[in-house]
Amino acid sequence: MEGKARFIFPALLSGVMAFLMTAVVTYLNIGFPADFLAKWMKAFVIAWPLAYCAALIASPLARRGTAWIIAKMDGPKI
Repeated sequence: MEGKARFIFPALLSGVMAFLMTAVVTYLNIGFPADFLAKWMKAFVIAWPLAYCAALIASPLARRGTAWIIAKMDGPKI
């Protein structure tokens, strides 16, 4: 991934993942009280920047790991 996409893709991916994960974890921790949405959004606002930083760090590692696994699955090139 090159240029701006290198930063936009992890922002979108981490946003979706943080949105879904904070919803589930908030629900598991407190159930569905009247202020669920406010508590969920507070958790999301904290989680998304952290998830974005993690995605920026993890993406190159995941790409290299994926390439390594695929190379092992395909076997040696003749």
